[in-house]
Amino acid sequence: MSEIVEIKATARPRAGKGAARQARREGNVPAVIYGDNQPAEIIAINGNDLWKQYIKGHFTSSVFEIAVGSNKIRVIPRDVQVDPVKDHPIHVDFLRIGKDGVIRVSVPVRFVNHAQSPGLKRGGVLNIVRHDVEIFCPFDRIPAAFEIDLEGYEIGKSIHISAVTMPEGVKPVIANRDFTIATIAGAKNKDDEEAAAAAGEAAAVDPKAAAAAKGAAPAAKGAAPAKGAPAAAAGKAAPAAKPAGKK
Repeated sequence: MSEIVEIKATARPRAGKGAARQARREGNVPAVIYGDNQPAEIIAINGNDLWKQYIKGHFTSSVFEIAVGSNKIRVIPRDVQVDPVKDHPIHVDFLRIGKDGVIRVSVPVRFVNHAQSPGLKRGGVLNIVRHDVEIFCPFDRIPAAFEIDLEGYEIGKSIHISAVTMPEGVKPVIANRDFTIATIAGAKNKDDEEAAAAAGEAAAVDPKAAAAAKGAAPAAKGAAPAKGAPAAAAGKAAPAAKPAGKK
């Protein structure tokens, strides 16, 4: 569990698009805190302070403590709107959580010991089905990531959620099946790829061009008269040689 970061905020007197634009012009990011069966609170957070936390990564799976005056509220970001050009946060929805509250959050999956996988050594490919796993957990026990050891995995083997060690109090949202996180897939054989490419080229040949190529051979054979056939072409060539004999 990472340290809970405190972010200072100020209460906004009113909601609406106009008030939100005014907050942005002042260098702040408009936000709202809701949940825990309490009224929603409309706040503004310093844009630079929020940006520093946002660029750290895993923003929506981190717990923060929003300080509005003397009131401190433990929250987790639930929705972030970003500027389409600058990619900076322009509005944040925070979910208020209690001290013993269980929250729903996505945790990234990391794979280690690639070199110790016999399947990957033989040219296999790690096919990642889920880059994140959604879990239920206490707000103060959010794992930074789930680490999966690839040692010993052969081609054709699958890695399921049952292979992931869950901390105490943490359980996956999908509880009714042992779902797949990744597989070790076999790489395509080079000879098979070349054969498939050759078959594709043959299928792409124009049927008319193929027919013309087949007819080219009989046409060449026809240059010499067939045995027993009328020598029409040869008879025309003989008179051309007679004038030379009248001497």
